[in-house]
Parts: sequence; C-alpha cells; structure tokens
Amino acid sequence: MAEAAAQKKIEKLRQDLRRHEHLYFVLDAPEIPDAEYDKLMKELRKLEAAHPELASSDSPTQRVGGKPAEGFRKAQHSRPMLSLDNAYSAEELADWDRRVHELAGSLPVEYTAELKLDGLSVALTYESAHGGARLAVGLTRGDGQTGEDVTSNIRTIRSIPLSVSAEDLKKAGVPRGFEVRGEVVMPAAAFLKMNEEREREGLPAFVNPRNSAAGTLRTLDSSIVARRRLVFFAYFLLVDGEYFAAGQTATLDTLTGLGFRVNSHRERVKNVGQMMKFIENAEKNRTTLGYEIDGVVLKVDAHTTQQRLGYTGRAPRWAIAFKFTARSAISKLEDILITVGRTGKLTPTAMLAPVFIGGVTVSRATLHNADFISGLGLKIGDYVKVERGGDVIPKIVEVVSDKDHPRGTRDFIFPSQCPECGSRVVRAEGEADWRCVNVDCPAKLRESLLHFASRGVMNIEGLGDAAVQQLLDRKLVQSVADLYSLTEEQLVDLERFAEKSARTLLAEIKKSKSAGLARVLMGLGIRFVGERTAELLAEEFGSIEALMAASAEELERVEEVGPRISQAILEFFADKENRHLVKRLEKAGVDMTAEKKQRSTELAGLTFVLTGTLPNLTRDEAKLKIEAAGGKTAGSVSKKTSYVVAGEEAGSKLDKARELKIPVIGEEGLLAMLAGKPAPK
Repeated sequence: MAEAAAQKKIEKLRQDLRRHEHLYFVLDAPEIPDAEYDKLMKELRKLEAAHPELASSDSPTQRVGGKPAEGFRKAQHSRPMLSLDNAYSAEELADWDRRVHELAGSLPVEYTAELKLDGLSVALTYESAHGGARLAVGLTRGDGQTGEDVTSNIRTIRSIPLSVSAEDLKKAGVPRGFEVRGEVVMPAAAFLKMNEEREREGLPAFVNPRNSAAGTLRTLDSSIVARRRLVFFAYFLLVDGEYFAAGQTATLDTLTGLGFRVNSHRERVKNVGQMMKFIENAEKNRTTLGYEIDGVVLKVDAHTTQQRLGYTGRAPRWAIAFKFTARSAISKLEDILITVGRTGKLTPTAMLAPVFIGGVTVSRATLHNADFISGLGLKIGDYVKVERGGDVIPKIVEVVSDKDHPRGTRDFIFPSQCPECGSRVVRAEGEADWRCVNVDCPAKLRESLLHFASRGVMNIEGLGDAAVQQLLDRKLVQSVADLYSLTEEQLVDLERFAEKSARTLLAEIKKSKSAGLARVLMGLGIRFVGERTAELLAEEFGSIEALMAASAEELERVEEVGPRISQAILEFFADKENRHLVKRLEKAGVDMTAEKKQRSTELAGLTFVLTGTLPNLTRDEAKLKIEAAGGKTAGSVSKKTSYVVAGEEAGSKLDKARELKIPVIGEEGLLAMLAGKPAPK
C-alpha cells in the first residue's frame, strides 16, 4: 500500500477505534462486539508495523508499552493536591455550611454534590500537539506536593483520552495545555476476576479494590495494568495551575465534552437538607454502583466564591467530604472450615452466625492462613468484628471481648494432615500457606479439572461442578488426561446426561485439543503461571518439549519471568508424574505447540543514547522501539555508542557525541532505521 493511502487508512482506523473506546469505556454504550473491535485493532497494528514512519504516540495501539519500567521518577505537581476536611454527621455538615456562608458574604453559595470514589487520585497533564492536545504526564497524588510519574500505566486506562482534538478544545474554551485531576478505581467485577486469577496461580488474594487500584497503578509492567481494567473518573480541570474558572458544575460538563468519563451521580444542592438527602441516597445505592465509594464530596460551585473562601494549610475551605460509617458488625465464630484448593493450599474460612452487613447477609469470612488466626488469638466461640473488606470480601478484623461478648473456650489447631485425603501438609520456607503434598489428592484433582475446563483455559463447555463430581465419584477420571478417553457410554450413565448432552460434551473436549500451548500451560496449573506468562512462554519456546528442556537461565530471558517463576516451572517439570501427564496429553492429541515469536533484528548489535525531546515519540516509546528491533539503549555516551538520537533541547550528551564523533540522528532517522532503511549520513 502506498504511503499516502496507508496514512489515510491508518488515521481512519485510529479515529474509529478512539470513538469505540469512548463509547465503551466512557459512555458504557458500545456499538460493536469485542471481536469486531479486536479486528480493527489488529488491522491498525499491522499497518503501523508496515509503516513505522507513520508512528504516533496517541495511537490506540500505543496504550501498552513493551518491557517493564525500571522504576518511577518523581515530579512536582503544578499546584498541591490537598486533602479534604471530613464530616460524619448532619450537625458537622451544618457547621461547615454556616462557616462557608459567613466567609462568602454576599457571594453566591450553592454546592455540587459528588460521590467520593474510593481509589487513587492522579493528575494528568496534556500538552499542545498537532493542533490539539496530547497526554504528556500522569502523576499519582504522592504526598500532595510530589507524585510518581506513572504515565506508561495511565496510558493503558481506556477511559483516559490519549489526545483531545482542537475542535473539542475550541468548543469547550480550553487551551491546548491543561491538567485533569480525578480518581482511578478498580471496578468490583475486575477485582473479583483478578482475585480468581491470583487464586488459580497460587497467589494470595488482594484485600480490597482500593489497594488493588493503587498497587496496580504502581506496577512496573504496563501490560499487567492494562489487563486489570482500571477506570478513571475526572472531577477537576486546571489551566496554568489554576482551577477552571467556570465553576464546578460547568467544569464537570466541560470535562465530559473533552471526552473524559465523569461520574453521572452528581447534583446541585442548596442547603444541608438537600445535602443529606443526596448522601442518604448514595449510601443506600452504593452496592449497586459496581465500584467502591466511601462517602460524598460537597464543593462550593461558584469559582469566585471558592477564591474568596481560599484554603487552610491542608485543605480547601470550599469543599468537604462526608464519610460513611464503616460497614461492620459483631458476630460469633461458630467454627473454622479448611478447604483445599487446586494447588493443594489449605485455606481457613470462618463460619459465622449470620449477620447483616451493608445489605448482605454474611455467614463466612476469610481467615487467610494459620499465622493470621494465631495473630488474632482466635478461639472457637469468640465474638468477632466483621467488615466487608472493600465491601466485597468479608474479613475478621478483631476479637471482641467484654461483658456482653465472652471469649470462646475451644482452641483451633491448624491441621497437620490434609482434610481431604489425610496426607501430610507442608509449609515452604518463607511462605505463609500450608499445602497438601499428595498429587492425587481428590480436592486438588477436582479443582484442577474445573480449572482445566474453565473459560479462558481449555474452555470445555458443560464440564461444571456437578459433572466433575460425578466423574470423580464414578472413578472415571483420575487425571485431567482421562478427560480425553471418556466415551459416550460412560457419560450417558451419569445423572442429567442423555445422548445429546453426552455427545455435546465429548465434542467440547475434542475441540479443546486445539487450544494451543499457552492454554495447556495455564491448564497444567504451574504455580505463578497465569495467562500473560503462559502466552509469553508459548511465544518464546514454541513447544512443550522445548519448554521442558529449558534451563533457568533460558526461562528468565522471557519477559516477566524471574527466578520465582522459573523455579516453579523447573520444579513442575522435574516431577515424574507431571512429565507423565504431559506425555498422556500429547498421546491424546492435545496440541502443545505455538507459533514462535519472530524477533526483529534491524538494530541488532547497535547501541543508542537518547537525548532531548523528540517531536512525536516519548523517550520511553523510542526506547521500546529500539529494544523491540534488537538494539540496546544506554544512559550515557561512550565509544561503544553507535548513534545518539537527539531532539529539541539536547544537552551535554549531544556535545559528548560530537566530541567522540558519534553519529547523531533525529527521530526521522531512527524511524527510517527501524523500517530497515540505511542509517542517515
């Protein structure tokens, strides 16, 4: 395709993808299915790869970087990100309202009521680019004065525009350089999915969505951030370090017009009565939102009144947070149940007298591990304070002991044998969890079968809890490999199975044979090997035989694979039973191969030093492109440097390059080399 035609097609695809991202991630109103969106994205990636000279950092394909970052630099905020004073009652709110009116004098006083999102505050800076504005920097709140630069992770959040058009800026009356502040949250559905994946990988579950959002945004690998489906809600707009002069309600409308997601649950209120009505409705409906809130924020609406009210040392006088009371209750610990998971992990669960917390009846709560139980000093019969951690997973936070709540009398002894099979349990050095050592433990097998068949792994429809339990009870399956030798005669003998359902399940099992190496690796249940790691391993080695023969050093060359993961892989394939399982799957016709990733070598053997500001690429983006093409980057110029890539305001590195007579190129020269063209003279 000619360059002009390619440029036109690429820009059309980018526009379409930006529109569909906005519909899906901002407006919750998708027009096309995920498969169609993926098809458009794949087409754009292919065209951009064929025409690297048309690269653009605000392309939808550039949301996720390649290799993990080495750390986050710190940067100062344009103006401090202050805390808010808190109110916990209508009386405290009335006192604040009175002070506002006293200080405002004759200026207008009305309020904007907004939900107080329980996430991580961030500041996004947009700079002028190509007539519009492009996302340049994303900072965490940090200590309020200085935050961490998490731009590469911010870019993966699809409710955040990578650019804003000149037309939208003009319509909104906003200059090309501006700042947006808001909250990054992890939706409840994404939180639950993430914890399910962590459990499958043998990792501990996260406690609540807020901590998960904060931890995710500070993850050094942006590909992990992208998979966790964080959401950004905007609530402040700043120009030249000052709040947008139109007032808070108009600011929220302006942000919506610029393409940002703004929380729809907001209202103009005039007095404490209206404030409390909004607060009561918010608390009543908080469980239906799909994300966490911990209160309501009230802000004086008029900008002129905000300026008159000003600030204390730590908070604006024109805003306050009304905090909901903690969702907790006291219940009696009736017993502790131990369950055995797919990896053999023994998980203790508190069995509680049913108690109503935040609209949900709670009768179980997580106890994490033996150390957690010991740390609380729990006894059977104790009264305990139970919280819905992040309003999702109930947890015990303390033992309650007073005249109305006597202590329990029965000590809990963590089992030294597996409750399912009676085998001994062990705890590895440095780990908190006890695990069953028996590879044939029925509980492990049951969970292994369910995991193997689950959507996203081998995707065997119809192989759910009831079917798996019957297969185990009849001893028809004693390994996941036995699934591939099941017959119609065996299945029709099971409850709720007729000839049609038996044939359907067998067809699903047969179809799973072609799932490929990455899915099989997930299905095998190797500790710490989740979806992303399995895909990277499959791309690197291409076959199960090559992976089984790999050394620790070879494994750790794979992106995201460190010593812990490599050791888990080596230990898994060192086990005779596991190797036998692989042979049986292979004999059954399960495809355990993958297309090896072809690595680009245009810049192999060359070392580049980046200096100054490039016209289109950020320094991180340029670095990733160089490394993806087989080149290396260095932080300083030396005789070993092949090229210095210089942009505007290049500093001492450029002088050093000239002194050592190192070739100096610009962004255009780098893109040409990436496209396989000769190095510029």
